[in-house]
Amino acid sequence: MVAEGQQPGPVPAPIAALKSMKDQMVPIAGAERLARIEKARRLMAAQRLDAIILTGGTSLRYFTNIEWGLSERLLAVVIPAKGGAFLVSPAFERDRAMEQVAASPLGHDAEVMTWDEHESPFDLVGAGLKARGATGTIGFEETVRYVFSHNIANALPSARFTSATGVTAGCRMVKSPAELALMRLAAQVTLKAYEAAYRSMKAGMTQNDFGGLVRTAHDRLGFSGGAGVQVGKYSALPHGSITPQVISEGSILLIDGGCTVGGYASDISRTFVLGRATGRMKQVFEIEHRAQTAALKAAGPGVAAGTVDAAARKVIEDGGFGPGYQYFGHRVGHGMGMDGHEWPYLVKDNPLPLEPGMTFSDEPGIYIPGEFGIRLEDDMIITENGAELMTPQSPSLEAPFA
Repeated sequence: MVAEGQQPGPVPAPIAALKSMKDQMVPIAGAERLARIEKARRLMAAQRLDAIILTGGTSLRYFTNIEWGLSERLLAVVIPAKGGAFLVSPAFERDRAMEQVAASPLGHDAEVMTWDEHESPFDLVGAGLKARGATGTIGFEETVRYVFSHNIANALPSARFTSATGVTAGCRMVKSPAELALMRLAAQVTLKAYEAAYRSMKAGMTQNDFGGLVRTAHDRLGFSGGAGVQVGKYSALPHGSITPQVISEGSILLIDGGCTVGGYASDISRTFVLGRATGRMKQVFEIEHRAQTAALKAAGPGVAAGTVDAAARKVIEDGGFGPGYQYFGHRVGHGMGMDGHEWPYLVKDNPLPLEPGMTFSDEPGIYIPGEFGIRLEDDMIITENGAELMTPQSPSLEAPFA
């Protein structure tokens, strides 16, 4: 028995024709990760932090290339402003941790402190900080669980604890050429997967069937990826519905997803129709296309992040879909990188000036309850002279990949 969303029988020809792009991926070099740690230390000094604490997640991988899941057992890397970084690990996980530490910028000489199941890892973090004189202000990476941050703070009551976002986001917001290359490749992979799935679409498929085509296409291209799929009136829900949906002639589809290449994400949305679009659909698509273009043209070095949102929103409001968030209920874009959503955000009134190397989604949307929604999303880089998209804009509902 084949589960819904899996592809029974032969793979459709447009997907079967795809070739792996995995050999185009160039991983982030160890020297770049070392430079990231040094930048973090400079930011710590400027922000008067004595150390930052990382647990499993993308920031841990960003600085150290250590991949570690989250559980009730603490594994933490502590990077002090001065002195060597250290790692606190469950004792029975030491060998697995050391395997990654040895290949990380921390190197073979990194101190690894272990704890047995009946012992407190939090006391070890406190002791390591004390040994390095880091007892003033300590920053937690924003995704550190409360149970960890709370108990570490109790283990070192003389210290002050705060957010490390100024350091972690301060490093991660501006991408290097190597990061941008991985993100461009991820965007190209996802667009190819979308096109192959689109050319394999047939009436009678469910949204899960189509989602299966997108996953299979990503797999053929050498990377894990997928997309959420919404059909007809459910496309008016920006993040969709779990209601079963069937594609028929004239159905509008909104798909949103991406993949990860070398740890870096793509995030692309396309809206298209099986067969012929109605005049109203085409009219709304043209307004949406102009809004996406307006955001792209507004973005550039020194421009306030909120200005980009305002440029797209004005086009949508002038097109009759306003005011404010009435038909366009979300910001125009979010920062991207190792996480699909990360700092900073292209949102109303955000005064943050954009910088070359920042990366965002450019994704205005128009959502008409009970009818349909249209969103176009491409990934955008701030350049020295303006901004550019990593993938070509969609030209129309009926020929979205022309």
